[in-house]
Amino acid sequence: MSTTSPVILLEFNELTPWLMTRFMREGHLPNFSRLFRESRVFTTDAEESGWNLEPWIQWVTVHSGVPAAVHGVRELGEAHRLQQPALTDILSAAERRVWICGSMNARYDDRLNGAFLPDPWTTSVQPRPHRLRAYYRFVQRYVHEHTRAEGRLTAGECLGFLGFMLTHGLSPSTATTIARQLLRERGGRYRWQRVAAMDRLQWDVFRWYYARIRPHFSTFFLNSTAHLQHKYWRNLDPDRFTLRPTAEDQAELEGAILFGYRQMDGLIGRFLRLAGDHATLVFCTALSQQPCLLYEDSGGKAFYRPRDIDRLLAFVGVTSPYRYFPVMSEQFRLEFDGEAPAVSAHARLAALRVSGQPVMYVRREGAEVFGGCSVFSQLSAGAMLEAPASPAPGSASTAFAEMFYQADGVKSGMHHPDGMLWIRLPDRRHAVLPDKVSLLSIAPTILRLLDVTPPDSMRAAALELDGHLDHASAGAAAAPRDPGRRA
Repeated sequence: MSTTSPVILLEFNELTPWLMTRFMREGHLPNFSRLFRESRVFTTDAEESGWNLEPWIQWVTVHSGVPAAVHGVRELGEAHRLQQPALTDILSAAERRVWICGSMNARYDDRLNGAFLPDPWTTSVQPRPHRLRAYYRFVQRYVHEHTRAEGRLTAGECLGFLGFMLTHGLSPSTATTIARQLLRERGGRYRWQRVAAMDRLQWDVFRWYYARIRPHFSTFFLNSTAHLQHKYWRNLDPDRFTLRPTAEDQAELEGAILFGYRQMDGLIGRFLRLAGDHATLVFCTALSQQPCLLYEDSGGKAFYRPRDIDRLLAFVGVTSPYRYFPVMSEQFRLEFDGEAPAVSAHARLAALRVSGQPVMYVRREGAEVFGGCSVFSQLSAGAMLEAPASPAPGSASTAFAEMFYQADGVKSGMHHPDGMLWIRLPDRRHAVLPDKVSLLSIAPTILRLLDVTPPDSMRAAALELDGHLDHASAGAAAAPRDPGRRA
């Protein structure tokens, strides 16, 4: 099974097997269809549920080959807590060059042999080489969508980003795409399609470094279509939801998820050309999505973010210095100068109430507090926020809307443990394997492809990519089925 060809791991977060099948059958995804025909095709099982079925946990499992119960990483931005060796460390130590482009919750140690671009939600891992910082900072601020003034990019940072792109691969087609997108937005609609332009920028940067590093192992992570699924599943299939989109929204957003898949399909075409007959392409989603119907009776699933974290913390009585890092959706991280102020902040935030229910979920580890708003239902305009732990006499209160705003509209997609794993070897032989496989098998499989022995921490066996070919075929597994539909 081993090969000396380089391995490119395409990490297209949360793409959904049965949507992929539907869109390929409808002829929308010619490049995915080709990749499917030329790959060993597996369905993966995240083997997690509930709060542990989150991409920032599953991608750590993919890279480390270690289950969540062992690696212990529970939140986004906690990559530095991983104690077991991950692919980046193992391959660097084995003198294989690596190029990690945006992988979620990944990190590296001092032996890094190559380049590393962290995901935009990470605060504890810095880009390498340092010149990637101009690009990273721009993307990080764009993704976070701060409301605080210090979260906005300065003119100097924007110029730094432009200078970086002009010298690190910006293509005419990407520049044209961005210009067309900005023109389209002048009518006040279609801003959500900016995700495609950001993905094109990531591709340009990936390709520039790939040509110079010539990595043995590289990754390319995108979250844009996962984001579109979370927001616009209601528009893809409105009959399934109680809360229906308006006719105006539907006219713009009915095809939003398909738009995401088609943008991914264009990138697959570019990677097929890049790989040629030499590189191995591994397409992985780690998990997938399904319609979220759990909150329909309460007006749909909402997310709330602090309008101003300084005001919120002052309201609950936090006076110690802290550093604030927004993460994803409603989540954020606070770093204090010692454990005592973190303990106090944790208690005060945990005591917040609205309509008698807790407002925040918070977790403390040492001098860090990780948290976010735990209210996911629609609140009335007059809902009051109460801070019983405030040092002010009595119970401090104010309008909830004074401290929080609803972000990202109403979510309508939720996670599902099934994922896709397609491995296109240079021989391009096709097989569909009928049984689900564990995410734990991916890391040792990649190491075997690169002639590196997996460490003892990886207990799962590498996938057998040749032995099953006589017993597997395109018809060996039933087509993925919408889990919300009856057979």
